[in-house]
Amino acid sequence: MKDVSKHYDLLIENGNDPFLDGKELSEYMDKYDGKQFIDLLNLDKSKNVLEIGCGTGRITKKIVNNFSYYTGIDISKKTVFVAKEHFKNYDNISFIHGDFINYDFNNTYDVIFSTLTFMHFKDKKKVLVKAFNLLNCNGTFVLSIDKNNQNFIDTGYSKIKVFPDNPEKISKILTSVGFYNLSIKETELAFLISANK
Repeated sequence: MKDVSKHYDLLIENGNDPFLDGKELSEYMDKYDGKQFIDLLNLDKSKNVLEIGCGTGRITKKIVNNFSYYTGIDISKKTVFVAKEHFKNYDNISFIHGDFINYDFNNTYDVIFSTLTFMHFKDKKKVLVKAFNLLNCNGTFVLSIDKNNQNFIDTGYSKIKVFPDNPEKISKILTSVGFYNLSIKETELAFLISANK
């Protein structure tokens, strides 16, 4: 995941902070994880939430008043630094610089979600097993996966390999891990997959 970390560090160095996206770009990104995605999270003020691949807090900003506690984890040190700055006045939000697969979490969660991050994981089952084990009973897991099946992300100054996702394959793995109540919804640019533990 070192290349992924460098890739997102470079985005920050080049002034790319999705938290600050203008109206037009925000509306475009909503095609991946807008209201339909947020509704699947089924959030309320009692819930402890974990986001895998939190970036600079673009989604955190959308849900900031709808949880008891939020934790975001991201592989990019510079991204996490920026996210912490954006939410420094909140005592119920924390950000972790780390690799989700290898990080030793102290808590369990009512909701775990990830948007446009799953493509960075080669071993999808390993990630889903860990997410399952971190969820409380009856917890919710939600993914937004890009419909784009290219094997690389190329920003012009950084190019990294990714592992495109397929909703049918992800659903089979979710079921094999023990998730139930699977749902697949489609937006213009993404598949939204939700399941319960």
